[in-house]
Amino acid sequence: MNTALSDSHRWICVYCGSRDGVDARHRQAAGVLGTVLARAGIGLVYGSARVGLMGAVADAALAAGGVVLGVIPRGLADREVAHHGVSELRVVETMHQRKLAMIEAADGFIAMPGGFGTLEELFEVLTWHQIGWHDKPVGLLDVAGFYQPLIACMNHMRDQGFVGSEHVSRIAVAENAESLVQQVIARLPGAA
Repeated sequence: MNTALSDSHRWICVYCGSRDGVDARHRQAAGVLGTVLARAGIGLVYGSARVGLMGAVADAALAAGGVVLGVIPRGLADREVAHHGVSELRVVETMHQRKLAMIEAADGFIAMPGGFGTLEELFEVLTWHQIGWHDKPVGLLDVAGFYQPLIACMNHMRDQGFVGSEHVSRIAVAENAESLVQQVIARLPGAA
């Protein structure tokens, strides 16, 4: 990552919704995740919105003394209400630049509940690993069973021979942030 923030931190990119969703447990879990990352000394990379789960995870990380890098395309800065209180805000021109900047900045990835964008980002990092472009860990924060249908689908793709079992089994899954962050940290490149 090309920033002074990178000098002393490992970074986890969190993919999640710019909405809260209907289940209050999702927003609560976002707050817990932000706090857990900050207390572990892990910097947060995320899509830079100050609303929805994205805002909740960033606000919690900042409140716990963490560092937060937000990346947002200029066209979404107003619509998603860019968070100007983060440690560093990067405004890029396109969604492709946003996704690449987040992938390059991160040492690992966690997906929380979200919509199409969250799934797109998740599957991009899974695909890039599958083709050998990175070896960074990926985790799913399975709040209230949110990801169970997706996990079943990925297992079905594996069973039908479209995805190697090693690519499915490498995804860490946990219902709570503490457990998931521990799993992802343990899989970071260079972790003891």
